Amino acid sequence: MHELPVTESILEISLRAAQAQNARRISDIYLKIGQWSTIVDDSIQFYWDTLSEGTLAQGATLHFERIPTLLLCLDCAHSYHPTGEQLLCPQCGSARLHVHQGEEFQVESIEIETDESP
Repeated sequence: MHELPVTESILEISLRAAQAQNARRISDIYLKIGQWSTIVDDSIQFYWDTLSEGTLAQGATLHFERIPTLLLCLDCAHSYHPTGEQLLCPQCGSARLHVHQGEEFQVESIEIETDESP
């Protein structure tokens, strides 16, 4: 259910950026979402279709890029992508880990159409 406020934020960010560029339409929005993020793509798309109706973003295509999780062992400095349930460092067995990537959620870019667009 937390996808609703997240989708509202995506729409707000996109509209603000588009209006600053005097856009007449937003055509595409590119999102980066970490593998360990709890965001569900289909839920975002569902809310997007409803929330964007009647705005510059209506009909915009959402592009989802999933970023794989990358962990850093704080004991031996080994970086690795965890597999399945195995989270311990495969190099030294440590559980002292830092999530280097995989939890992000960001609007990477927005494509707009302006009156000058072909």
